Amino acid sequence: MNVLVWFKRDLRVADHPALTRAAALGRVLPLYIVEPDYWRLPDTAARQWAFTAECLADLRADLDRLGAPLVVRTGDAVEVIARLARAHRIGRIVSHEETGNLWTYARDRRVAAWARASGVPWEELPQAGVVRRLKGRDGWAARRDAFMAAPPVPAPAALDPVPGVEPGPIPTARALRLADDRCPHRQPGGRGQGLLLLDSFLAQRGEGYRAGMASPVTGERACSRLSPHLALGTLSAREAAQAAAARAAARPGGLWSGALKSFAARLAWRDHFMQKLEDEPAIETRCLHPATEALRPREPDAARLAAWAQGETGVPFVDACMRYLDATGWLNFRMRAMLVSFASYHLWLDWRATGPVLARRFTDYEPGIHWPQVQMQSGTTGINTIRLYNPVKQGMEHDPAGAFTRRWVPELAPVPDAFLHQPWLWPGAPGFLGRAYPEPVVDLAAAARAAKAAVFALRARAGFREAAAAVADRHASRKDPQGRFVNDRMPRRRPRARRAPAAQLMLDL
Repeated sequence: MNVLVWFKRDLRVADHPALTRAAALGRVLPLYIVEPDYWRLPDTAARQWAFTAECLADLRADLDRLGAPLVVRTGDAVEVIARLARAHRIGRIVSHEETGNLWTYARDRRVAAWARASGVPWEELPQAGVVRRLKGRDGWAARRDAFMAAPPVPAPAALDPVPGVEPGPIPTARALRLADDRCPHRQPGGRGQGLLLLDSFLAQRGEGYRAGMASPVTGERACSRLSPHLALGTLSAREAAQAAAARAAARPGGLWSGALKSFAARLAWRDHFMQKLEDEPAIETRCLHPATEALRPREPDAARLAAWAQGETGVPFVDACMRYLDATGWLNFRMRAMLVSFASYHLWLDWRATGPVLARRFTDYEPGIHWPQVQMQSGTTGINTIRLYNPVKQGMEHDPAGAFTRRWVPELAPVPDAFLHQPWLWPGAPGFLGRAYPEPVVDLAAAARAAKAAVFALRARAGFREAAAAVADRHASRKDPQGRFVNDRMPRRRPRARRAPAAQLMLDL
């Protein structure tokens, strides 16, 4: 039988159940489809394609060694698959389950409809702890943990290729007519790069994970930096989890023990948030708690949105973080959360306007994490504590010497250290702000007060808590006091919204 293996966000040959399954069925045609309509979406960008193209080059080399070259085609998925199926007598399609954005969800439904109509079975296999068609969250953790504890699937020793298929080129961003997207400090893609990062994190960098992850100054090195590789699947989450567990067994106690526990917890939280989108794809476009649909104007203040997106808000630490993200494609978890919080509360912008801006900046964009997290940080879930970050306080705590802020906002060079995070208090501000550097777009204290008042007034309305309970039943985690996932049922008496542990913030790993 000729079997088509459809690669999507699983660009590897190791621990790849779909590839191994296909190899056992017959001759294999490995396929990646470059979909131009996907790359024109508001949550995608050329930096993500550049990373993907590097991953595809590595995957192609690995598949070449196994004997079946990666076939790359550009076009609509249904048309590409139908054409290959006819030309090469494909008897079955095998792929991994994908938890993507609404566009990929709709595309998969179209492919499924074509497969049924054409009589070509399409088999989708899980590749992570996310469970498709889950009826409820009770017991989810046991299923997730069982998958992660199972031995990784070894790569096939060799593949019997479908003959006569031209591999095709991996197109450039220019060939796809993607908008120019300079990201000079972007992480390189490919499984080889992911393995190097995993090794350096577990051998050296990870010891300071807990202490260093919160600050952009230390997070660049202390964090694993595996998030784009997990998002594109050059590494499986199971590989990372089991490698961390092996390292923890070899280095019990001390800083390493705590660091590796935190890392394992964040891998679990990753699946937890992806499960939310799997269970309810509309999270990408609709507020989880229906009452919060009216919280903010759907039409954003264009000037505020542009200032935030360009790192020109007049709040130095916010602008430094946004410019750093623009140049690198990555930002540590707390600063991601702060950017969403600032946009949502101080600037009072709807998450559906700000979410795509961040999505296309993140090289590690993972829809299943991004959209539930953006909603959580903007206060529209109804079940989480309001997270209104003070950006001045964050700057003073996480960049006390000001080196990070000064590097990314060089206009602030004349401002003395004592006023760096609040230049409007500097005696020289009248001749400086509004000229060399913007004045703050809002009064921070007044904006925070107004936001809190609006959110708490909404939460006090009749019926709000009952609707929040329904959200919690479907999406809230079942965890113990230490934040570890458990398999108990949701408690009958529901506690008030509580502050989540640090692992629940924007997951950058």
